[in-house]
This record gives sequence, C-alpha cells and structure tokens, in this order.
Amino acid sequence: MAEQWTTEQATDLYGVERWGAGYFSISEKGEVVVHPAGNGGVSVSLYEVARGIQERGFDLPVLVRLSDILDARIKSLHESFGTAIRDYGYRGNYRGVYPIKVNQQQQVVEEICNFGANYHHGLECGSKAELIAAMSFLKDPEAYLVCNGYKDEEFVDLGLYALKMGIRCVFVIEMPSELDLIIERAKVLGMRPLLGVRMKLSTQASGHWTESGGERSVFGLNTAQVMDVLDRLRDEQMLDCIKLLHYHLGSQIPNIRDIREAVKEGCRIYAGLVDEGAAMGVLDLGGGLAVDYDGSHTDFTSSCNYGTAEYCSAIVEEIMSILDESETPHPDIITESGRATVAYYSILLFNVLDVSRFETHALPETLPDDSHELLVNLMEAFRSLTSKNVQECYHDAIYYRDEAHELFKRGGITLRERALAGQIFWHILTRIAVLIRDLDYVPDEFEHLTSALADVYYGNFSLFQSLPDSWAIDQLFPILPIHRLDEQPTHEAILADITCDCDGKIDRFIDLRDVRKTLPLHDLKDDEDYTLGVFLVGAYQETLGDLHNLLGDTNVVSVRIDPDGHIHYAREIEGDSVADVLSYVEYEPKEMIQRMRSMAEMAVKTGKITPKERRAVMDAYESGMRGYTYFEREN
Repeated sequence: MAEQWTTEQATDLYGVERWGAGYFSISEKGEVVVHPAGNGGVSVSLYEVARGIQERGFDLPVLVRLSDILDARIKSLHESFGTAIRDYGYRGNYRGVYPIKVNQQQQVVEEICNFGANYHHGLECGSKAELIAAMSFLKDPEAYLVCNGYKDEEFVDLGLYALKMGIRCVFVIEMPSELDLIIERAKVLGMRPLLGVRMKLSTQASGHWTESGGERSVFGLNTAQVMDVLDRLRDEQMLDCIKLLHYHLGSQIPNIRDIREAVKEGCRIYAGLVDEGAAMGVLDLGGGLAVDYDGSHTDFTSSCNYGTAEYCSAIVEEIMSILDESETPHPDIITESGRATVAYYSILLFNVLDVSRFETHALPETLPDDSHELLVNLMEAFRSLTSKNVQECYHDAIYYRDEAHELFKRGGITLRERALAGQIFWHILTRIAVLIRDLDYVPDEFEHLTSALADVYYGNFSLFQSLPDSWAIDQLFPILPIHRLDEQPTHEAILADITCDCDGKIDRFIDLRDVRKTLPLHDLKDDEDYTLGVFLVGAYQETLGDLHNLLGDTNVVSVRIDPDGHIHYAREIEGDSVADVLSYVEYEPKEMIQRMRSMAEMAVKTGKITPKERRAVMDAYESGMRGYTYFEREN
C-alpha cells in the first residue's frame, strides 16, 4: 500500500488545494511548497525553509512569516475591487484599511504600510496605543486612518494632530458622549475634524464572531442617536465634517448573502444621511471577508461560500443598485479586511517529540478454568464479533467493562482480572474500528470510536500561546506534515502540546464534509525530526496568546523569496527566554540567581555538595534562565 501512495492522494487527504488559495501545494518529493505570488511563478519548499532556519541556530517551534504572501493578499484585494469597479462603471474608489488589532506586530504593520502605499492602503485603530503605532508608520496622504473604539482627550488630540500633519484621520463616533469631546478639542486646536458614525444594523450574520453586529451590539449608534449627532453638528455648523458611515457585521462571515443584505441596509442609511445634508463621501463596511480554513467552500463557520472576487463584485453591485435609485453619488468604499489580509502570511512549525501509541496487549489463547464469568463473557463477545453483529458485541463489551469496574470496587475480582477485562475490551473496540470501515451505514454511536483509539503525538508547542483560538472557540486550522507526504500516513492521531494541561490538545481537524476527530500521520524516524505545520495562523493568534506554564513567544523568522527562487531570511526574532517570561509575571531573574547562589553555598557549607558541584548547579540554573522556554535539542 505504501508503494502505491501518491502526493496527489496526500493533497486530497489534507485538502491543500482547497484551503491553500494557490499559495501552497505538495511537490513530487512529498514536501509542502510555497507559491508566494499565488498560483504559478516561483516556489520553494517549506521543509527547506525550516531546515535553513534550524541551520542558522533557531530551534523549533518557529513562526514563519512569508512576507511575499502578505503583499500578494493586499494586491489581490485591491485588484479585485478595481476589476469590479471597472466592470460595473462604479464612480468611486476603493481604499483598503487594515485593522491593527488583527495582528499588531510591528513587522506586520510596517510591511502593510510599505507595500500598501502602492494602493493607498490605510490602517484602523481601536485604542490609543494602536493610534500611536499607526501614526508612526502611515505616511500616505491618500490613505485613511480610521479611529474606532473608546476615545479620551489624549486620543482625540493625537488624531487631530495627525490630521493637521496631513494624515487622513477619521474619528468614527461609536458612543454619543464622544461627539462633545471631539467638538471641544477641535475648537481648542482650531481645526475641523473628519468624522464618521458607526451604525448598528438590524442585519445580523451567522458565524463565530457576529455579536459585534446587530442592533444589540456593544458599539455603534442606533437610528435615533445618529439623528442626534446630525442635529448637534448642524447646530455647530459642522455638518460638512461628517464624511463616513461605518458598520461592522462581524468577522469571518461565511455566507455571501449576509454580506449583501448588510450592504443593502447600509446603503439605505448612507442615502438617508446624504438627504439630511451630511457631506459624506465614504462608506466603510468594516470587516467580514472570510478565510476558507477548511477548504469546503460552504457557509460553515470555518469556511466561506465565496471568494475575494465575488465578495468585491457583490459589494459594488449592491451599492450601485441602491444608491442609483436615489441618484446618490457613489462613495469611496472602505473595507477593514484584517483576517483575509494576514491569515495566510504566518505558519507555525513544530517538531513532534514523542508518540503515545494505542496498543493492546496480546490475549491468552484460552482462559483459566477458574476464570470469572465476566471474563468468559467478554472473551466470547470478542471471538463472536463479525461485521453483522458489531452493535450487539459493542453493547456487550460496554456492559461487561462497566461490570468489571463495579466488581473490582466491591472486591469481586482481582487487579489482574480487571486488567485482563480491560485488554479484552480494547481488543473488541479495535476490531470494531476495522470492521466498520466496510459498512455501508455506520451507526452514530461509533462516531467517536476512531478518536478513542487514536495515537497521541506530542508536539513542541503551546496551544495557549500559539493557537489560542483553537482552544478557546474551537477554531479550525489546516495542519499537516510539511515533508514525507510521498509516504502513506499509517496512524490516526490527536496532537498534544507540552503544557501540563488536559486542554492542551488538538482533536478537531479540517475535513471536506465534516470535522475530523483525528489527523493521519506517519511513524517517527530515529534520525529525523518529524515536522508539522499549522497554516493560516496570521490573524489574532500572536497577540491573544498567553503564558500558560510560562511558555513564551516562539522564535519568529520572516522570509522573502527572490525572483530566482532564492530564500532570503529577512528578519529573525528570538523567542522568549525563561528569564523573559519570569519577568513578565513579576519575578526578578537577577534576584532569583542570587537566591540560588546563597542556597547552593549553604549546601556546600553543610556538606551536601562540593564547591565544584556548586559551580555545576549554578551553570545549569543560569543556562536555564537564558534558554528557550520550549524543548531544546542537545547540540
């Protein structure tokens, strides 16, 4: 069977072509290949990238950032909107805006500003810290800086100074109380602000992150509050300051129909604001452009039933169909597409440290004559098991297993007899798992059987630090080996991280038709690391990660691919050391070392260790302080 395995089968098994969006494929050598510009063009082996990182002295786990893919995502978004605008004869422009909260890392923001300048791509900030970061990188006078979130006096002053310096900074009013502050500070600084209003739509979408939309969302104004804003601005003779309508349907909207319905409602509101005398000119649709994490192209929460081109066309078409009725001028379109911009950009690579196999002990050919009746019945269920009576034998096995546990508690069977009952039980379940593969109909009660018999592969990573959404909200990410894909995987597995937490595991994986409970993986080799990749992790995961078990940030390496296919390791950031993470939780590493020296010296004084051993103890302690928080291979 292994000789018949092909990389085409691996591509189908792991769904690479379905979720990879043209950026990833599997080579004939059985390695995951990166296509930085999308389908076609130059490509490199991700396994070669990983080896290059390790040869340069960086241990796994490592977060690989593929800068070319980030550029390609921005280009794709703008060119797709550009095509739709030309095809429909739309009389406004598209101006993309990146919401910094999706991934606030300095390198991400810097690269978006640098490459995005080709398209006047702007930024969105929702806090004072994000505003300060945005002001230092956004230099394009045609790009928008959209200010959402809570705003105090210092926030407003910073935004007004940015506007005075030539940055197109727009304050989006999300709470009625913000307007008085903005008007007051604008008068003090002698400026006329650029204003927008965030409207609560009645339209609500499906998906994980849709509570930020709808009439009961936390942020935004209802219709009466919007009217109050307009009346106040009219009284202040500042109605010309309001330029933008903003709404946010939610992140990762899987169904294009929900997006269309929101645009319809938003455009009716926009036209109403124009009728009220507001200057307007910009319609900000917020986020929502989804990433097809599982490659199913459906309205499942981890997927989407549309692509970027369809998304852009649907928006342009709906805006025109509504606004043309009232002869309202076409506004510039802003979308705050963060997830779709950065998700493909980052890959978590980690090595497998060990495997816990599900193995059953050999059963005796015959039971002793004095065996307990329960053991005899269990053995009979095992020997009589066929594809025709799997359910009956399964029910018998469950019943006798439970009886064995109860008998043992009451002293009715010995520990050895209990162990034998367990062995027979798992032999029954293992054989059932094989038999049901050939059944035309598999009963629902066997749904979890495969995962119950799965091997556990222990990965050198922390779920809570690097993949917090997988733990917190069951977010699915594509996961697969980045090499050996020309070999057939022979084990069904779940993944466990190196935290000592029962939640530190991944037992939900992408699948075309459903959610898989296990991941097909290969045997480990003694002379080679087995390296897995978790893909599409560029959105939210880095900043949301925590310090569970004091496992810190991983190493980060940014990669660019030259036109000739040469791999350029553009930027390397060392992950947290043990001393780093201890300082985050208010320990003082230098003081800790001094405490340890005193303790070691006392051990010398009392004869527990020698002075030479004291030196070894301190060398190990201080080396540990400087070390990576993850498992390190010996040099």
